[in-house]
Amino acid sequence: MKRAIAIADRTANKALLLLAALNVLFFITFLIVTMLAMGEAQAEAAACKGSDMLAALQKSDPALFDKIKAEAAATPNGQGLLWKIEKAGETPSFLFGTMHMTDPRVTALPLAAQKAFNASGTVVIETTEILDQSKMVAAIMKEPELTMFTDNTTLASLLSPEDAAIVDKALTERGIPLASVAKMKPWMLSAMVALPACELARKSEGEPVLDIKLAQDAKAEGKEIDGLETVADQLRAMASLPMDFHVRGLVDTLKLGDRMDDVVETMIVLYQRGDTGMFWPLFRAVLPDETGGDEGYAAFDEAMVKSRNHTMAERAEPILAKGKAFIAVGAMHLPGPDGLVELLRKDGYTVTAVN
Repeated sequence: MKRAIAIADRTANKALLLLAALNVLFFITFLIVTMLAMGEAQAEAAACKGSDMLAALQKSDPALFDKIKAEAAATPNGQGLLWKIEKAGETPSFLFGTMHMTDPRVTALPLAAQKAFNASGTVVIETTEILDQSKMVAAIMKEPELTMFTDNTTLASLLSPEDAAIVDKALTERGIPLASVAKMKPWMLSAMVALPACELARKSEGEPVLDIKLAQDAKAEGKEIDGLETVADQLRAMASLPMDFHVRGLVDTLKLGDRMDDVVETMIVLYQRGDTGMFWPLFRAVLPDETGGDEGYAAFDEAMVKSRNHTMAERAEPILAKGKAFIAVGAMHLPGPDGLVELLRKDGYTVTAVN
């Protein structure tokens, strides 16, 4: 029994890494909900029911919890969501870490962040293409191979008979016949099934994730809106990861079932605390002990976080030079030696956490 529970916990914890990937590549869930009709059961299942996995870990394995906490404490710039950016001769700007979700606990800005947003002249999000569905779809269609199999490959052809049965059953329960998404890349499907019903229901009802809400509010107030990446940039980063990583992530997430609610709740709890430095220590500590596990993590970290951080920092500089910018990007891009806070400091800015 204990072994079965341990295996289930490792699967649940592994899903944290997948959810991290989907939070980095936030527009996919928006696109999926728009493109595919959600089943009636999903649309009505709007009650969130997850529990904090970290609180449970603190009780069940206090030594591991303390190890994660210590590593998080040692992570540069690992505490705080709002940062003031200053340089001589330039009007100060702000950097804010977001979580790409519609949960009201996420979309309600802390007071200091709201004040910084109100005073800004330019609001910057990861990609502005998410604000115009037609432009987003057009950008994706220019490189269809990033989201769909354009050769003879199908999702089923990448799955073992056992995994194919798991995927078929889980998708059918969600009102999505496997045949209807046979040519879709696995990370597109993962984006749809990884989030709990309550989050998908809010998205299907038109509730915006925090980043989109910020851009919409900025537009309503007559502020300038800018972006640091394109949809293609983000999709190429995701597509650069090994296909096996994505296929395994899809199968494991479907096996996890309703426990994804717990994963999401854990992410929200960390976000509310501003514990951005705990994201990666948690992911690393709970990855299954499988051959290639560390390599998979390293590849993800390099492609989806570090590489994009450098791109964001470079593209932010001319925006910062104009001053009064409110730059809102996924919170996982902030901490660490290769995080945006440290990269901006290396570029000559003074970057200070705002309590």
